[in-house]
Amino acid sequence: MQQTTVSLQGIDISNELPLAYIGGPCIIESEEGYLSTVRALKKIADSHRRPFIIKASFDKANRSSIDAYRGPGLEEGLRILAAAKSELRAPALVDVHEAWQAARCAAVADVLQIPAFLCRQTDLVLACAETGRVVNVKKGQFLAPQSMENIIRKIESTGNRRILLTERGSCFGYGDLVVDMRSLHVMKQLGYPVIFDATHSVQKPGALGNATGGDRTLAPVLARAAAAVGVAGIFFEAHPQPENALSDGANSLTYDGVEELMRQTARIDKVQKT
Repeated sequence: MQQTTVSLQGIDISNELPLAYIGGPCIIESEEGYLSTVRALKKIADSHRRPFIIKASFDKANRSSIDAYRGPGLEEGLRILAAAKSELRAPALVDVHEAWQAARCAAVADVLQIPAFLCRQTDLVLACAETGRVVNVKKGQFLAPQSMENIIRKIESTGNRRILLTERGSCFGYGDLVVDMRSLHVMKQLGYPVIFDATHSVQKPGALGNATGGDRTLAPVLARAAAAVGVAGIFFEAHPQPENALSDGANSLTYDGVEELMRQTARIDKVQKT
């Protein structure tokens, strides 16, 4: 299968090109905190000479508890994201939860991300695709990899072929996920760049009762395996103090963890694609 290259702001993303990285905190907690985090992550990526896309969420619409922090909201979140893009001169990815948000998000972000729980929502998928921005679709925890072809056809129906496909683990009993590395190969056969979400794949949904748990120590293990398969990029979430993060702290990486993940996966990627 011929592999598509998706380009944005000087970054070429392909299953046949060196790994790109997408990273940031799970959610924007504050402007100062967000800017500080993405600055640190961009510096790490630059030290490895790897392309880097900053990620942001202005609203986590699927929190376990009604009392959980959801984010600053669309307008404030996009303002902060725009400031980060301008300072770092880096492309940006943002989650989109409802169709009406797509055009507004596209005015700021370079990549519109369809959350895994919403990947089959046709109106949302089409609205994001119609903006002409890159669309990153996270494969639902309930979805077989070959079923992503139907979502691709929805996006392609708008004339948009700037598509990324992300693996983030599959349901495995109650409160756990498992990654089937065959999924990466299967999705590569669909012709579009495949991204591996290393940190969401080690979540334990609802495991803490009123919050999602996880095990960040396993994220680099799975990331190394994904790099060995030969993917286009690695997605991760990081926080300066994961134990104090307002969302997904249990599976968020420390800065040292990001450094180690990039160092290891970049080496494996170089060998795999030589």
